[in-house]
Amino acid sequence: MGYGRLGQSGSAHPSQKDPATSLPEVQKKTKTKLLLFTLAALVVAVVCFGIFAGIRSIGSDQHEPKLKRKPTQEISRTCSKAQYTSLCIDTLLDFPGASTADEQQLLHISFNATLQSFSKALYSSSKIAYTQMPPRVRSAYDSCLELLDDSVDALSRALSSVAISSSGNDESHSDVMTWLSSAMTNRDTCTDGFEEVGNGEVKDQVVGAVKGLSEMVSNCLALFSGNVNDVNGVPVANRKLLGAEETEEFPSWLKRGDRELLGAPATAIQADITVSKDGNGTVKTIAEAIKKAPEQSSRRFVIYVKSGRYEEDNLKVGRKVTNLMFIGDGKGKTVITGGKSIADDLTTFHTATFAATGAGFIVRDITFENYAGPSKHQAVALRVGGDHAVVYRCNIIGYQDTLYVHSNRQFFRECDIYGTVDFIFGNAAVILQSCNIYARKPMPQQKITITAQNRKDPNQNTGISIHACKLLATADLEPSKGSFPTYLGRPWKLYSRVVYMMSDMGDHINPRGWLEWNGPFALDSLYYGEYMNRGVGSGTGQRVQWPGYHVITSTVEASKFTVAEFISGSSWLPSTGVAFFSGLSE
Repeated sequence: MGYGRLGQSGSAHPSQKDPATSLPEVQKKTKTKLLLFTLAALVVAVVCFGIFAGIRSIGSDQHEPKLKRKPTQEISRTCSKAQYTSLCIDTLLDFPGASTADEQQLLHISFNATLQSFSKALYSSSKIAYTQMPPRVRSAYDSCLELLDDSVDALSRALSSVAISSSGNDESHSDVMTWLSSAMTNRDTCTDGFEEVGNGEVKDQVVGAVKGLSEMVSNCLALFSGNVNDVNGVPVANRKLLGAEETEEFPSWLKRGDRELLGAPATAIQADITVSKDGNGTVKTIAEAIKKAPEQSSRRFVIYVKSGRYEEDNLKVGRKVTNLMFIGDGKGKTVITGGKSIADDLTTFHTATFAATGAGFIVRDITFENYAGPSKHQAVALRVGGDHAVVYRCNIIGYQDTLYVHSNRQFFRECDIYGTVDFIFGNAAVILQSCNIYARKPMPQQKITITAQNRKDPNQNTGISIHACKLLATADLEPSKGSFPTYLGRPWKLYSRVVYMMSDMGDHINPRGWLEWNGPFALDSLYYGEYMNRGVGSGTGQRVQWPGYHVITSTVEASKFTVAEFISGSSWLPSTGVAFFSGLSE
């Protein structure tokens, strides 16, 4: 997972092609970018107007010379919670009215300033859309524009919700923390995409434009949560509502109609669009079906994909396509496949056979596959970044970087996931429940790592919880599993967080359990936990002795990583429908 990070074999990055993209192609691709930066300019204007119109009533220090300004007691107290104190103070002092603002008003100023900075970064980056770029640079650049645009949207929603959350609404509190976490992840994914790109105008422009944005979001997270220290595994924002009852059915994400769709036979569902390769449907391709899906839909829009093998070019459900559901005829029957990898001069982000970033995305009974093979390194089968996403009874098949749980809140149930290196990775708040996780035979000298979680900030409410799953070796790995040790995970970023609970672990799991990323990096700041697992590979007697590793013995601590507490607000998953369990036990 990660840009520029290969398997453990130490092989060099695949050779980079260097032809410039043709001008007509660039002009075609930049139409969207120009629309984006026009939108960004409007956002900046609106944000600026809101900032100055709303904050002008707080005070009137607009003409106070910057060099003579000193933080007020309220600003100092507020920024003492931040990890980047000087940046926090400078950010607040840069806005008129800050010297007379109270703590709640300062919080709003911090959110406003961060949103404005992301909007400016998007605007600035969009201005070079016509520049000719080699394919790898173009992929990194396009990724950044998409990610910055998504961040502007996430921060806008966070800003609009912060007042509600501050009044004590737990669901809104979780929403705000999720969207802030997503904005930070998007920014970091953007710069990760340029890691393997040589210095040049495009890289300098974009990386320069986003400099400091991650730290600004970090300060928003700290100010909002009031807690910058979360190395003991306690999720910051996903608080369970007082009086909420645990249920033996699906958690509270979805409406009743969605619950029925998840449980009903495909033949009994009235789909809005039917995809069939033989022409006996509404359209023949999945791409056509996605184009017909409405944007910002307030109702569930259903696409039924009939049996068949569909190989289309990097399918994507964009952020504006919300409440979309895909239904197939079953694992191995409806297959969405592709073979893109970083060897094609793409960022990892752009290798996904299928990607979904629209909120409320649901999929069931489909196989997602990337057949690029282990020698092509990063090659994603399924990337999910949409908030409140549900993946049910699906196969997700690849080698390195198979499943990219990129951001926001996600739930996987009864899925089969196959891979070799870091094959479940990303920075979502995600639970995999009752899934089969298959280690495949990798390339010579490689070690198998199941997870690579990239939580960067202690206040991000993200992590991977693997609950009541089975960890298995595929038939091709079984005879040689002694030569290819399998580890539960390794830390991609400083506050990496992964928990395995009540899962069956095969004898292919190395007794040490976990693998270092690079020497001592993150070993005292990560949170890796194991709770009541079973099987030959579950023994903890020879596990790593890192400060951040925990053998969980408390049901209270373990419960923090269940559906009810880790990914639920008050209405995320349905209370009836598909079988699931919200607590520790079925």
